Amino acid sequence: MRNSPPRFARLRLLWSFVAPHRRVLGIGVVLGLLSAAAGLATPMITKWVLDAIGSGASMSAPVATLLALTIFSASVLCLEWILLGTVGERVVLTARKSLVRRYFQATIPSLRSRPVGELVTRVTSDTVLLHEAASSSLIGLINGVVMVVGTLVLMAVLDAALFGATVAAVAVVGVLFLATMPGVAAERQRAQQRLGSVGGALEGALHAIRTVKAGRAEQRQADRILADAEASTGHAIRAVRREAVAFGITWAGVDAAIVAILALGAWRVGHGSLALSSLIAFLLYAFALIEPVTGLGQHVLTLQRGIAAAGRIREVERLELETASVAVEPDPVSAAAAPILEMRGVTADYGNGGPAVREIDLVIPRRGHVAIVGPSGSGKTTLLSLILRFLEPCQGTLHLDGRPYPDLGYGGVRRRLAYVEQDTPVVPGTIRENLLFSRPGASEEQLAEVIRATMLEDVVAAQEHGLDTPLSSSSISSGQRQRIAVARALLAAPDVLLLDEATAHADALTENAIHDCVRARARDGAVITVAHRLSTVVDADRIVVLEDGRIRAQGTHSELLEGDELYRELVSALRIEEGGVVSR
Repeated sequence: MRNSPPRFARLRLLWSFVAPHRRVLGIGVVLGLLSAAAGLATPMITKWVLDAIGSGASMSAPVATLLALTIFSASVLCLEWILLGTVGERVVLTARKSLVRRYFQATIPSLRSRPVGELVTRVTSDTVLLHEAASSSLIGLINGVVMVVGTLVLMAVLDAALFGATVAAVAVVGVLFLATMPGVAAERQRAQQRLGSVGGALEGALHAIRTVKAGRAEQRQADRILADAEASTGHAIRAVRREAVAFGITWAGVDAAIVAILALGAWRVGHGSLALSSLIAFLLYAFALIEPVTGLGQHVLTLQRGIAAAGRIREVERLELETASVAVEPDPVSAAAAPILEMRGVTADYGNGGPAVREIDLVIPRRGHVAIVGPSGSGKTTLLSLILRFLEPCQGTLHLDGRPYPDLGYGGVRRRLAYVEQDTPVVPGTIRENLLFSRPGASEEQLAEVIRATMLEDVVAAQEHGLDTPLSSSSISSGQRQRIAVARALLAAPDVLLLDEATAHADALTENAIHDCVRARARDGAVITVAHRLSTVVDADRIVVLEDGRIRAQGTHSELLEGDELYRELVSALRIEEGGVVSR
């Protein structure tokens, strides 16, 4: 377990979330102090009422004062509640905005270093813990301290002997309470960490639910996830037990103190050394002391939870970001003479072993279809990640239109590219929103054109709301979703179209339609296909064969059949002849 930062450093961490709202919190502090002042004045005014009864004086002034004080206190409390509740919600929203924006600006490797469910938990669960800690608990601590100090001072004014007994009781209770608090905070933090593990494991298992069920592993997966849930509950229960002991000690100590004060006060009243009204006022202060003393403990506990949550949030916020750089538009004259894409001596790794690709020299012309093939693990997907700047090379450079990638910026590179993933994940939204994802300003005619090109007319027509049908509630198959992804990429009209086995889930007719789209796009721009099925790249203008992260050979289908043994083995494995595809 990593070392915890010093206590004041952790408080500064929490304060970093609160600081933008410090002016509003300052008003909250003032309102809290006014409320505390009203509470402190109430027993004294009660004593005034009792003294008036004893002396036969008019009660109109003290009763009116008591009534006005009650109305004032209720109004201040209501306003303070609204103010602090609003601040708490704003703190949560600010933290969530920061996390969500950070996630989408983070590099792919840094995001993949953490389970997705854990990242989601930081946004949904940990931010909630900031609510009370970053608003009402901070002010509650200040007001509680003021209330305790003010109450003790007025107790001292009423009677020194009773005050001494009260201070002794409060000191003993406070020491015992504070001794149990660190253990509560540690257990709560461990419980929340385990809860993050539950979220990460559950998200991964649900994403692979078909594999889980096919492997009859439902019970094993559930047991594995629930083991973390049980561990989280175990830590939470231990925290609850410690809390119960802490608050039990507090209540018992306060009750014992009140009994002692009552006994001592009654004895002093009986001997004529203390007025009955003073004893009643003192007891009112003693009862009033219960709330701030126990409240301080609750505020400390809530504050510790919030500090732990703030630490976890800031830890996630340290995800590595894609650095912002000034996008430089290419020079049209020099760009026309350069290939659209070039890799020069590129070596890259994922930081967990040897290089995934090594010394890659690859030139992609402005037009035409380049296919990348090779055995599993040869580096095909890594090449796409480099082209898309999902991964940065540790050696070598990439150039787009003759300019190095860093000069163009992340957005400057990606707006010239379109990408179709093999698994074709669905972007939340309707079919229309998915199609327009990369080009929201496309016209209806352009949209209809790509729908026709990818044979999606019947698919859209079969949906209850057509293009406005949410994908999550539609009956679209995985193959149809892949065609939607291809249509989305084509609608973007990119300079370079990247496809990672775009026909993996397509039937024969759809596969032919996608091949037609690829050929049509290759006439106007560059198409790079990473293929696990060679049937999709037989007619490519050039095929690049990878092996062990290196380019082994390049050429047309017929040239590689004649000159490269590995390519012949790949072709033979998929039963492909020079003239085309032989069905299995």
